[in-house]
Amino acid sequence: MKNIKIIIITGLSGSGKTTAINALEDAGFFCIDNLPVILLPKFLELRAETGSEITKLALVMDLREKEFLRRYHDIFTKLREDGYLFEILFLEASTEILLRRYSQTRRKHPLSRDRSLPEGIQAEREELKELKEIADHIIDTSNYNVHELKEIILSHVLKALPGKGMKIYILSFGFKYGIPHDADLVLDVRFLPNPYFVQELKSLDGTSSRVKEYMDRYKGTHIFMKKYLDLLNYIIPLYEKEGKSSLTIAVGCTAGRHRSVSIADNIFKELKRTKDLIALTHRDIELDR
Repeated sequence: MKNIKIIIITGLSGSGKTTAINALEDAGFFCIDNLPVILLPKFLELRAETGSEITKLALVMDLREKEFLRRYHDIFTKLREDGYLFEILFLEASTEILLRRYSQTRRKHPLSRDRSLPEGIQAEREELKELKEIADHIIDTSNYNVHELKEIILSHVLKALPGKGMKIYILSFGFKYGIPHDADLVLDVRFLPNPYFVQELKSLDGTSSRVKEYMDRYKGTHIFMKKYLDLLNYIIPLYEKEGKSSLTIAVGCTAGRHRSVSIADNIFKELKRTKDLIALTHRDIELDR
């Protein structure tokens, strides 16, 4: 068995494949979008020959690459015969939702050049039917926003990763939308200065450098971060010692857009220095725009 975790992300156009691969990149995967399927075996050969340290690989493969449907079956079969283990993650959504997403983004569907958009979506469903049947995991993204889908992808992938290490999930949220039901540790950062009340920062979110700079000017932010990270560095090994498989750290502010996002980002960056199985998502960042 080859020492590499491979996830093939595929499915309908507009179903969230870009969100999925971004989530996997946050989880430490080496990610490639739209790699021609015929090049996959050569890529894996080069990895082995050069002693590459890549152990987690995620690839988006779909109808944008003309040879994909004709070649994927033989290539996937050969790779499995050669000892590679990989998971096919298939994303789909209802036609109504896909039409709405295409209307919002104004992008062209790859199969709608000489037909209507609904006809293009239906044609793609038919062409991907066999691939869907052999997929290891199918996710209908119709009822998920970007951040919910990212959380689902991360949860699925981290739980499937081998190893004895505890998986750590860091999640920002807004108290006005409810505390995450699966949180192990809930951190309330509503005591920190709120960028929402600064006119030029109100429309931004906690990922913005301007918001981070505003919060960094507050001495209490630095004192709090040091004390909380000291606490996490003390208790995480104790949770691991007890055999806990995962730990969800939920960071909340009023709406989940400014303070909680910035603090969750900082916690993630600090813990990622020593933890491999760690993921970050911002549940409510888009809800109060």
